[in-house]
Amino acid sequence: QRAVGRGLPRPDGYGALDFGMSAEEARADWSGNPLEPAGAVDDPQACYHLSPAGQSTPAQLAFMFENDLFVRYSVESTEITAPGGGRVGMDESALEGLYGKRLQAMSHKYVEGGQVLMSPEDGGALPSQLIFELDAAGRVTSWRVGLAPQVGYVEGCS
Repeated sequence: QRAVGRGLPRPDGYGALDFGMSAEEARADWSGNPLEPAGAVDDPQACYHLSPAGQSTPAQLAFMFENDLFVRYSVESTEITAPGGGRVGMDESALEGLYGKRLQAMSHKYVEGGQVLMSPEDGGALPSQLIFELDAAGRVTSWRVGLAPQVGYVEGCS
């Protein structure tokens, strides 16, 4: 659990990390294992991810930075609960029980029979969205929270 770090997922950030802060500020404020890039960061203004060291895969919890600003986080871990209660492994009916009809469904770009469920933008100072990705069996495989347009990047940074 230490690798995940302290704090909870929020619509406007994660734990002590707020959307809009720089990577340097995020590293300084992070209380878990050190944040490390998944690969070489050639251009800090470009899009890249930082993840807590010691995770089984960098995608368990990943923080996206673009133009050196924290803009999104994504989760593939079953141990981290999304704002509102959603989790990896839940089915669509469980999500509907938590979020009602607020999530808009779209077909998944890459998963045959899969779908993407998106919340409306919240009313925060930096409006964010919550997005769940579901496989063909209707189970959550990952979720993310972030600012537009980055929250909508299906391929992450690529």
